[in-house]
Amino acid sequence: MLAILLTPIRAFRIRYIPLLLIYFSYGSGVFTAIAENFWVKDSLDMSAANLAELAVWLSVPWTVKMIFGALVDSVNIFGSNRKSYVYIGALLITISSLMMIAVVGEYAIVEDFSKKFVYVLASVIAVVGFVMQDVVADTMSTEVIDKTQSQKEIHQELASIQVLARLSLGFAIFITGWIGGELADVFSDNREMVFKIALFVPLLSILGVTLVKLNPVPVSPINKQVLFGGLLFAVFVVFMGYNDVPYSQEIVFVISLLVVLYLLSDLINDLDADIIRHIKMAMIIIFVYRAMPSVGAGLNWWQIDVLGFDESFFAKLSAVGGGIALLGMWFSAKFIIKRDIAETLIFLTIISTLLSLPILAMYYDIHTMFGLDARIVALVDTAMASPFDYIAQVLMLTLVAIYAPEGKKATWFALMASLMNIALSAGGLLTKYLNQVFVVSREVVTNGAVTTAQNYTELGSLLWVVIIAGFVIPIVTIIKYNPNKL
Repeated sequence: MLAILLTPIRAFRIRYIPLLLIYFSYGSGVFTAIAENFWVKDSLDMSAANLAELAVWLSVPWTVKMIFGALVDSVNIFGSNRKSYVYIGALLITISSLMMIAVVGEYAIVEDFSKKFVYVLASVIAVVGFVMQDVVADTMSTEVIDKTQSQKEIHQELASIQVLARLSLGFAIFITGWIGGELADVFSDNREMVFKIALFVPLLSILGVTLVKLNPVPVSPINKQVLFGGLLFAVFVVFMGYNDVPYSQEIVFVISLLVVLYLLSDLINDLDADIIRHIKMAMIIIFVYRAMPSVGAGLNWWQIDVLGFDESFFAKLSAVGGGIALLGMWFSAKFIIKRDIAETLIFLTIISTLLSLPILAMYYDIHTMFGLDARIVALVDTAMASPFDYIAQVLMLTLVAIYAPEGKKATWFALMASLMNIALSAGGLLTKYLNQVFVVSREVVTNGAVTTAQNYTELGSLLWVVIIAGFVIPIVTIIKYNPNKL
């Protein structure tokens, strides 16, 4: 037991601090999540399908992450290909926070723009900032290892770094999500204050790369295919979105998938055939696991309107989920590092499905038959489910790290991150389609008149479809494409 408890502590190295602070900054992005969710529900006339569609567009900067990966690999800015990108990312996150302060506080500077426009633009700018910083952290996660070790020990250290990164991320979500949620309740009549306090988030990543000396990293020749191909694709995406082309999201999804697969194929074509085969099978598992649909915003609305969950309770859910996830990651660190990845993903899929059932039961009011309070059920379910999503992320990132080719690691991580986020786009599209079939709506009042009626009758069917798909599809895929069976 003591050995398990000490595993993350023993794995920690001073050289990990900059990337861990970047991940902590990323996790601290949830600080405003509860305040933002309530503000969007109260202030923006957007359906669950609209919000799912927005989530797809917000995943696009992650999809073109290869642009930043190529730049980090090959282009120095002010003499650095690490620190400078973190600083630029922090600046963008700061700009986004200032825009949210202005729109939530209804400042005169944004009165000529719709709230939806400012909100969407601020969200995009923040995502780009986090993407830029994430590229640097991903790259550093392969550079801080001790390369004098055996191959097996290197793989284990890569897994250890991913565990520590998730612990840093998890601790940030735990502490800032809880505090941010409680502040959202305190400042429910003055939500802009939460966004003002959130200006601490970009300072964390700046602190990490400023106070810790980083070893200089030589630049590699520019991968013109990745850089210019990515830029061309980014222009194409902006054109499609700005001109509101019919089925623009679907077109962008298909083309982005083809582009990333082509670039990945080109990146690994000089590797051993057996390694390429392993990589392709791992890619299929990662893609499918990440592409599962979610219920969407309707579940959150139902919890607010029907179950009566408020900001303070969501803060407690965030604290419980984040805290238990942190402990789960801590105590499972040794297990993650030693076990077969595909088999562990199957186990996580089964557990995650079982832990989806209490929410489904609450929709059908089963909890009241047993005299259980909805809040107690939600707290227990959140506590039990929270570690498993983090563990799955670590396993997938470990798969990515294991196959990172020398001299191309930033580009490799960026392309694989792009593939993983294209998978999230696929999940987002499926979520949008499901919300168009099973329409869920909260009451919307405009100028004193109800413009959209509250309707949660389809939520049960939506939950069933999401739970069944999230169980059957990953299990079948993992069994069929387990790379360790080759």
